[in-house]
Amino acid sequence: MRTPALTRRLRPFTSTIFAEITELARSTGSVNLGQGFPDTDGPPGMLRRAEHAIGEGVNQYPPGAGEPELRAAIGAQRRADYGIEHDPGSEILVTVGATEAISASMLALVEPDEEVVLIEPYYDAYPVAVAMAGGAHRSVPLRAERGRFRLDTAALRAAVGPRTRAVVLNSPHNPTGTVFTADELAAIAEICRENDLLAITDEVYEHLLFDGRAHTPLATLPGMAERTLSISSAGKSFSVTGWKIGWVCGPAELVSAVRAAKQFTTFVGGAPFQPAVAHALNEERPWLEELRSGLQRKRDRLTSGLRRAGFDVLPSEGTYFVCADVRPLGYSDGAEFCRALPERIGVAAIPPQVLCDDPEPMRHLARFAFCKRDEVIDEAVERLLELG
Repeated sequence: MRTPALTRRLRPFTSTIFAEITELARSTGSVNLGQGFPDTDGPPGMLRRAEHAIGEGVNQYPPGAGEPELRAAIGAQRRADYGIEHDPGSEILVTVGATEAISASMLALVEPDEEVVLIEPYYDAYPVAVAMAGGAHRSVPLRAERGRFRLDTAALRAAVGPRTRAVVLNSPHNPTGTVFTADELAAIAEICRENDLLAITDEVYEHLLFDGRAHTPLATLPGMAERTLSISSAGKSFSVTGWKIGWVCGPAELVSAVRAAKQFTTFVGGAPFQPAVAHALNEERPWLEELRSGLQRKRDRLTSGLRRAGFDVLPSEGTYFVCADVRPLGYSDGAEFCRALPERIGVAAIPPQVLCDDPEPMRHLARFAFCKRDEVIDEAVERLLELG
């Protein structure tokens, strides 16, 4: 057998910071504010619908594009929220979570000699998906300036070259919690139009914005509907991250290409969960609003505690996450801080710098998740106060 066994393009991705920090949290009995999953369940009506579907025998392969009921519900939600029309028969594809939608999009649309532009810090699956497609990625930084993380639009323009195929946009943004402004979105759209680029948008936190903000899909901007694949999922919106029900919406030609790749990865998945998610999209909007307002309160609860513990805290405009500056506590490196934290006081967090090609702009930060019960947040804060 030839060695090494792993292909060259995947060798940089043999482990993730999330697995590393979660194991540290488990082995030390830490409060885990690292991984972004809630510790409460979604709406009871949705859960009952899944149980009912299992009892009814909805346990075999669903249709390849997803259950028609779910595709119709996704289309209705996009129409009601954003005024976007999608044909459920040809312009909506159900996937095994948003991560599969991203990977299948890369496999379907990126040739081995092409490049994809990522905004960093990035969700760790993005560069892996590009690599699996045989492509290469270039990164453009967010910078903490004037009280929020801002996109360097000049760097974005400079990153686009003759081999660029697509730009990946995640807003609301994980891990920083920033929500891209109208001006930032307009600049991204302009660059895509001028260079004939595809846009792949990860919108899994589309409903989890705070302080009166509203989500604006890139596909709603002039000239973008025909070149944008919009990806979302039920996991974050309805607190069922383990169900792995995602979807991709866009022009029929692009969605058909993604389906061609997706059918040879998982083929289909989550049969009894698909009608339950359809129910949630159609009927559980009041619950979703309660989730959003509850998360805003939890953000404020954790932010207040972090500040009491001595951190400088950057605003979180959406998602599950808030980033804090570790330098007031005497640290200069967020990765060293996060790896030491579980053993030192029993709290786990994620260093955003490991989600960057250039770690320097994020080196002083740690990311904390606030999608937890209040008593869990309070216990973490009590432990963090020991750092002072």
